[in-house]
Amino acid sequence: MHPKALIEACATLIERVFKFDHPADAVVARYFRENRSLGPRERATLSDTVYTALRQRLRLEWLARSGSGSKWRRLAILAFPGDVDFLKSALTDAEKTWLDHCHAATDADLLAPHRHNLPEWLASAVREQLGDEFDDFVASLDQPSVLDLRVNTLKKKREAVLADLRAAGLVCDPTPFSPVGIRVTGKPSLAKLPAFVQGDVEVQDEGSQLLALLVDARRGEMVVDFCAGAGGKTLAMGASMRNSGRLYAMDTSGHRLDALKPRLARSGLSNVHPLAIAHERDERIKRLAGKIDRVLVDAPCSGLGTLRRHPDLKWRQTPETVAAQTALQRSILDSSARLLKPGGRLVYATCSLLREENEAVAEAFGAAHPDLEVVAACDVLAGAQVPDPERLCAGEMQQWLRLWPQRHATDGFFAAIWRKKP
Repeated sequence: MHPKALIEACATLIERVFKFDHPADAVVARYFRENRSLGPRERATLSDTVYTALRQRLRLEWLARSGSGSKWRRLAILAFPGDVDFLKSALTDAEKTWLDHCHAATDADLLAPHRHNLPEWLASAVREQLGDEFDDFVASLDQPSVLDLRVNTLKKKREAVLADLRAAGLVCDPTPFSPVGIRVTGKPSLAKLPAFVQGDVEVQDEGSQLLALLVDARRGEMVVDFCAGAGGKTLAMGASMRNSGRLYAMDTSGHRLDALKPRLARSGLSNVHPLAIAHERDERIKRLAGKIDRVLVDAPCSGLGTLRRHPDLKWRQTPETVAAQTALQRSILDSSARLLKPGGRLVYATCSLLREENEAVAEAFGAAHPDLEVVAACDVLAGAQVPDPERLCAGEMQQWLRLWPQRHATDGFFAAIWRKKP
C-alpha cells in the first residue's frame, strides 16, 4: 500500500476506535474483515498505530492541537510506528515541519496527564495505592504484554514441554512464579505448533495461572468455575483435579462457553461440564447449594488490570461503570457462597487495579458472611510451590493476592480466599 493510503487508512481506523462504543480489538478485527486485501505488514502497522494512539491519547491529542487538517490524520501521523522517512514520504512540507516540532517535545514540555495518559479519576485511584511507584506503573503500560503459556500437566511436565518448544525454535523460559508456566520471547504464531495442537500448552497469563492455583482443586472434588468465560482457568483446574471429580464451567454467555469447546477437546479433559446460566440466581445453581468443595468467582470487572493488552479500557470505563460492576460482584459472591459445603473454599478474583472492585468488595462480603473465614493467599501459594509468595501478596497477614504489571510482569490481578466454617 502506498504510504499516503496507509496513513489515511490509519486515520480512518483511529476515528472508528475512538468512538469507544465497542472494544478496540473488535473494531480492528471488523475493519480487517472489511478490507481483506490488506497484507500482514499493513495490518500490523494499522494495529500498532491504533494501539499507540490509545496508549498515548492525552499526549498525542495535546501535540495534535498545533497541527492542521483532520484530527484523525494528525493522530495517525503522531502514532505511526517505524521508519520516519517512510512516514514523511506521505506528508506535505508543512506536516513534516510540524512533525519535527512534535518529536522535539520533551517531558518537561508536558503536563502530568500528557505523561501518564490516564483519565484523572483512574490516575488518582492508582497513585493513591502506589505512591512513588506510580511512574513505574505508567511506564509498564507502554511495554508489550508478555506471552505466557500454561503447561497441561495432565499430558506432560514443564521440563519436557520446554524442550519441545525450544526444539521448535521458540525462545522460552519457566515463568518466575507459576510452577506450570512458560514465558515465550516475542509473539510467535502458535496455531500450528505441535505442543499447542496436541493440547500440551494453553495461552494463559501467569497471573491467571496463579488464580487457578489458589483454588487448589483436587482429585474427586465437586468444583465450580462460576464465571468461566472461555475457560482458561477451568482447564487449569481440570488438570489439577487429574481429570477426576466434576467441574462445572458456568457463564451467562453461551457464546463464551462455545469458545471453550475446542480448547476442551485439545486438553484431554472429560470432567468438565459447561453450564450456561441466565444469571447468578439461576435455578440450576440452587440445586448445587451446599454440595461444592471449591468455587472460583473470576468476577466481571472493569478489566483495568489488562491495560497493556486493552488500552482502550481506560477510556471506556468510568467511575459509574465501575460502581455498577461492584454491585454485580457483590451479588455474584453472595450467590456463589451458597454453593459451598462445610470446609469448602471460595476464591474471589478480578483483573482490576481498583480498591473498589477488590479489597472493598472482599471486606464487605467477609463482614456479611460470619460463616466464612479468611484463608491467607500467601500460605496457599507457598503450598503450591510458588517461589517468593510474599512478593505476590498484600494486606494484613498477606491474605490477598495482589499483582501489578510493573512489579510482577503480569496483568493486574486481585484475589481473596475464604473457607466455610464446619
